[in-house]
Amino acid sequence: MLRAHTSAHQFELIQSGLDAFLCTGDVYRRDEIDRRFGNAMDLPIYCGVHYPIFHQTEGVRLFTLDELLAMTNDNVQSIQSIRTSEQQEYHSLAVAQAVGDNLKKTLSNLVGHLFGPVRQRWVECYFPFTHPSWELEIFFENEWLEVLGCGIIEQEILNAAGCGNRIGWAFGLGLERLAMILFDIPDIRLFWSNDSRFVSQFDVTKPLNQLKFKPFSKYPPCTKDISFWVGDTYTHTSFMDMIRNIAGDLVEHVSLIDTFTHPQTRRISKTYRIVYRSMERTMTNEEINILQEKLRIETERVLDVQLR
Repeated sequence: MLRAHTSAHQFELIQSGLDAFLCTGDVYRRDEIDRRFGNAMDLPIYCGVHYPIFHQTEGVRLFTLDELLAMTNDNVQSIQSIRTSEQQEYHSLAVAQAVGDNLKKTLSNLVGHLFGPVRQRWVECYFPFTHPSWELEIFFENEWLEVLGCGIIEQEILNAAGCGNRIGWAFGLGLERLAMILFDIPDIRLFWSNDSRFVSQFDVTKPLNQLKFKPFSKYPPCTKDISFWVGDTYTHTSFMDMIRNIAGDLVEHVSLIDTFTHPQTRRISKTYRIVYRSMERTMTNEEINILQEKLRIETERVLDVQLR
């Protein structure tokens, strides 16, 4: 089983007795193939940001009842049994706010250390292992960019791990995403390349603030479109998987450029634009045509679609 996030290790590490730790590992996602960064914000300078595998770091900090009492002077346990947007049903509002404030202060300091003086903002969101949950965004290159997600750990996780007398927070961040911002790296696929023009630029003996990616000449892209009528069981994610299975890292970007509903039959048609580009050499149009034709055949054979 390939893990989709390092949060999968929270339980075992907490159960082992750790109350503060970092956990780093590779994770796997059925993600977009696009030039999008963060919360659906287009950033042309950062193309190829999503990738089906990347490295994530998870951070956890647990607080004892004595620590929480010192932080709040309030009862740790909630006097109500209703979950709200600000607290879990197990926590008092004062404790939830104190733990959340500690989390935000810690991560704001981390971002300040990495990026220097930069505008920050917190956005409420949903994660399955924390509540309440937030994303931290920074204003970088005239855009708001999401850099990490975090929240107060679901108390039921701590209870099951034998730490019901503690409350804690957790955060997760993608290492490649941070590196792309810090070092001006334009394409996430470069991290999985053995191209010496890329690897040689990152000498670990240099201070981090002196490391910046120097672009080398890119090979030209080749663009192809595909259109089909979709059935009831068709999913966008399955089509992304199909593209990856056939073309792999030769695909730089996929975008949905048109959706059409037939006025009589109500059938829905979708048109996608696929940008092919090799990181290692110039691809011929004939080579791309072979991949595109295979994609067309397999898409109609496996997915619930009819080619146009």
